[in-house]
Amino acid sequence: MNKDAKIYIAGHRGMVGSAIHRRLSAFGYTHIITRTHQELNLTRQNDTETFFQKERPEYVVLAAARVGGILANSTYKADFIYENIAIAANIIHSSYKTGVKKILNLGSTCIYPKLAPQPMKEEALLSGYLEPTNEPYAVAKIAAIKLCRYYNEQYGTNFLSVMPTNLYGPNDNYNLSTSHVLPALIRKFHLAKLLMREDMDSIRQDFQKYGLPSEKYGKELNEQVIGQILADLGICTGSVTLWGSGAPYREFLHADDLAEACFFLMNTYDARDLGEFINIGAGVDYPIKQIAQMVQKVIGFSGDISWDTTKPDGSPKKLSDISRMQKLGWKAKISLPEGIALVYHNIKKQNSMLEEKILLKFCAKERTDHGGDPYRA
Repeated sequence: MNKDAKIYIAGHRGMVGSAIHRRLSAFGYTHIITRTHQELNLTRQNDTETFFQKERPEYVVLAAARVGGILANSTYKADFIYENIAIAANIIHSSYKTGVKKILNLGSTCIYPKLAPQPMKEEALLSGYLEPTNEPYAVAKIAAIKLCRYYNEQYGTNFLSVMPTNLYGPNDNYNLSTSHVLPALIRKFHLAKLLMREDMDSIRQDFQKYGLPSEKYGKELNEQVIGQILADLGICTGSVTLWGSGAPYREFLHADDLAEACFFLMNTYDARDLGEFINIGAGVDYPIKQIAQMVQKVIGFSGDISWDTTKPDGSPKKLSDISRMQKLGWKAKISLPEGIALVYHNIKKQNSMLEEKILLKFCAKERTDHGGDPYRA
């Protein structure tokens, strides 16, 4: 890709899209096209086609998607399958109609059967039943893979599909109603640490920033309401209760590692070189219990962890086979403990900036009220 190429990133504000945006910007790409959901609803075919006809991007990164963890996937099944199929179909077809040179279609290793042989090879696609808790999302992602493949075969397009493992990093989703397991763990342990410190102001700011898990609590965040919310989340003074048994294994890849891999593929390979799709992962997995302990250590929560085994575990193991990516010369650089520490450092930095903004607003108000001296009684 030339440095002045027109590159459209669909989903630029999400964790994956923003990581790719940072990567492209760091390497001097100056013509990156973005649209927010308010500016362009990608589930609307006419709006999407009009945008492509007007902007004529040369390259497209398809990172826009409706995503979430087990709870969100189980609650919003119709929304997950409809919105993700619509987004993929509209972008892929519009790219074909306007002569886009290359698409990078981002999927997920949830496309694999629940009991796929481990580690999961690309050939395992459609070889068995999907994990029921995320089947709607997986079906939509499989549809996107097949769309890219068949457009390539019928029309000679150059549409690549990559299947990253579980991701985490900056701009992750920390809403506990819709988040994936790792950001949910980070936020729960963070709240538990604040509770042990009896820091209700910081807990209140956290809820204001990331949202409440349900509308049933109303808007008044007094200490009684906060206590009820935390209890419902399994957070009590000195302990955190987590979903499932903690026995399933999960693999995680930092979003910046994924962005590097995508940049590498877009600049080096065509669809014919990669086949139908290619896995991108870290190549190592851990039991969720161990991951929880990593998060607990990084955050500094000294309490206990218990497990609610009445809640679902999901797939018992999801490790991607990354041998094809390794043969191409790429491997992940950020280890999981290091990545968790980077993420939490970023969260604390953002929280400090938020507190500084609140203090500046307070001081500005005090200056107005007291003639310019913020400390005047």
